[in-house]
Amino acid sequence: MTDHMPMSKVSRLEVVSTGARRRWTLEEKQRIVTESYGGPRLVSVTARRNGLSTSQLFTWRRLAREGKLSGDAAPVLVPVEITPAAPISSGAPQPVSSPPAQRARAGIIEIELGGGCRVRVDRDVDTEALQRVLELLRRR
Repeated sequence: MTDHMPMSKVSRLEVVSTGARRRWTLEEKQRIVTESYGGPRLVSVTARRNGLSTSQLFTWRRLAREGKLSGDAAPVLVPVEITPAAPISSGAPQPVSSPPAQRARAGIIEIELGGGCRVRVDRDVDTEALQRVLELLRRR
């Protein structure tokens, strides 16, 4: 405040939110989801009471239905091997992709990223893990 500013003109500044994200423990999420099933129209009331959005609460409820909010599920680790692409020469045979019919029977999905990089996964692959792997490979 400066000396020339009258006291009546000074406004009060109140910080409502710092913008930081809150970290919810697994137990808190489970408790809030259980609370939201307590009666009709309790999603918005429960969300408001706990300081989160209704969309976040609906996401947690979906995860709970899918069994992904139980805490029992360990992170899925998939073995990955990255090998350098062999130099292409006119006399060397090119690696051959499996025929589509054979891949379909085996449930294998093959993704060619170019530059000799190919990712093969089973049809039951964790899509989030695959997305992370593909993003890392695209950055290479």
